[in-house]
Amino acid sequence: MIYETIIRPFLFLSHPETAHHLFLSFLESVSKSNFRFLFQYAGLQYHSSRLQNSLEGIDFPNPIGLAAGFDKSGKSYPSLSELGFGFIECGTFTSLPQQGNPKPRLFRIPEREALINRMGFNNPGAQNAARFFSQQQKVLPRGINIGKSKLKPFSQASEDYLDSLKKLAPFADYVTINVSSPNTPHLRQLQKKKELLSLLRPIQKNLKLRATSSKGHLPLFVKIAPDLSLNELDDILDVLVEVDASGIIISNTSTDHHSIPKEQREKGGLSGPPIRQKSTELIRHCYKAGTQLLIIGVGGISSGESALAKILAGASLIQIYTGYIYRGPYLPVKICRYLDRFLEKNDCTLKDIIGKEE
Repeated sequence: MIYETIIRPFLFLSHPETAHHLFLSFLESVSKSNFRFLFQYAGLQYHSSRLQNSLEGIDFPNPIGLAAGFDKSGKSYPSLSELGFGFIECGTFTSLPQQGNPKPRLFRIPEREALINRMGFNNPGAQNAARFFSQQQKVLPRGINIGKSKLKPFSQASEDYLDSLKKLAPFADYVTINVSSPNTPHLRQLQKKKELLSLLRPIQKNLKLRATSSKGHLPLFVKIAPDLSLNELDDILDVLVEVDASGIIISNTSTDHHSIPKEQREKGGLSGPPIRQKSTELIRHCYKAGTQLLIIGVGGISSGESALAKILAGASLIQIYTGYIYRGPYLPVKICRYLDRFLEKNDCTLKDIIGKEE
């Protein structure tokens, strides 16, 4: 309540991107100071054996992750790891450093607790991100999200992704291939069956060679858009099964803005509660397809109830972003507590309830 009544109104006086940087700067300052113990004593962490899970060889202390886009540089991973998440996904990173699209490029829609962004993969580049990660101690599972460089031609997409992958793989517990941001020209064309297969084959080949060299198995995920038809999703699932990918992340932001007032329809991707149902429907369809792909559910999660709905639809893990902006740093703990009570009440585990909608 303190966040929503005092801290959020103060942060919302600033432009969204400015407020975001202020928050990350504050976290980094505390993390590097003698006051780091405050993270623990502030009640920002929740521990329960019922929430622990081992998936693809990765041990997750709880199923709530921070979605890519929040830590675009990789610098904030150590401080974000103190805030009650079960895993952190950093990026999106491109092979070349990018400034992203012109500002303003991030917009709030408070009455819907939603955001629109057209950031454009602003990031320090894979080489610099690797340097940041090399100086950090890895505490939580860390996903690395990779996208296409804006300046690289479409015909060189595979080489571009591979360049980033080779630099960042040593610091990842899993890798996500982002083909679904609406803010990089033509990127979503890579979701088409033929293009996606051409993209993923050399990436998975590289990962399998890595696995046989004593460096270990590195799970491959693909992040998709919520605006796909079910037939398009089926094509993607066919590709992921063919290349032996580990899973799918459902979903990125939406270009469908009909659920918000016309005067607030900025160009970019819509996130938050307006896409909650759409992403959950895709999760449900993916789970019922029976591919055995691991599903990470994203989109409109702002409470324990909405998190549970994603899991019941078929998600083994979830990620939050926009809900974190509006509900504050205690959201992971609140979700963990809600899920733990649900599991205790029903005398079951997380694995028992995945895809078990009534």
